[in-house]
Amino acid sequence: MVERNDRAFTGSIPALYERYMVPLLFQPYAEDLAARAKALAPRRLLEVAAGTGVVTRALAAALPATAITATDLNEAMLDFAITKLTAHHVTYRPADAQALPFPDASFDLVACQFGVMFFPDRVKGFREARRVLAPGGRYLFNVWADLGANDFAEAITEALEARFPANPPRFLMRTPYGHHNIEHISRDLAAAGFTDIKVESADYPARAASAYDATVGFCQGSPLRAEIEAREHDGLEAVTAEVAETLAQRFGRGPVEGRQRAHIFSAGF
Repeated sequence: MVERNDRAFTGSIPALYERYMVPLLFQPYAEDLAARAKALAPRRLLEVAAGTGVVTRALAAALPATAITATDLNEAMLDFAITKLTAHHVTYRPADAQALPFPDASFDLVACQFGVMFFPDRVKGFREARRVLAPGGRYLFNVWADLGANDFAEAITEALEARFPANPPRFLMRTPYGHHNIEHISRDLAAAGFTDIKVESADYPARAASAYDATVGFCQGSPLRAEIEAREHDGLEAVTAEVAETLAQRFGRGPVEGRQRAHIFSAGF
């Protein structure tokens, strides 16, 4: 179940997310999603849960003739995205993916990178994507596979379980890596009115300059930060350093690399 704080990307999180998490996790999947979007040749594209704009930038480069509308529920993330890219064919707008402020049949493609896991009501979010799609349109999105297929997220979860055994932070397990069941997602897409559902899995290496950089990304550049601070006030830096040491022992003290896997959905009607 998605908790309210799981969607809080505020304060210094956007800058840390962009600096550490984008190159660590998101860049290769952004390029993957943009390539899939390009093959569909949409004239009007809506991106939901755009975050700091890693996919927006990839889409803008791949589709220079497409009108792109990038949206996010968190205005702080969207404000940061705007500083990274301004382009004549890209418009930014705050929007809730579960209550999109657009007319029916407004877009040829709706894209979402690692955002549907944050929907409080996944069917409602899927139904909104279906509503704003024109006939023949596609809904293209990805979700992380389970923790066991994503080395850094799994290692950090285990390190925090050891650090806080009585009440371990569960954000990674609960939300970003907790919505990986292909059958359940396909069922929800069908409930929202999608009839043509295709799924592929993609593996790309996760890389960081150091175990510490990878740990900062997860522990300070995501809502996991709030869970750590709730358990140890003023202890964020100390916990980050301790978790980073655990990762260094496993992955090395120079540049680090780990496995990661995601599932990519393409749905039409």
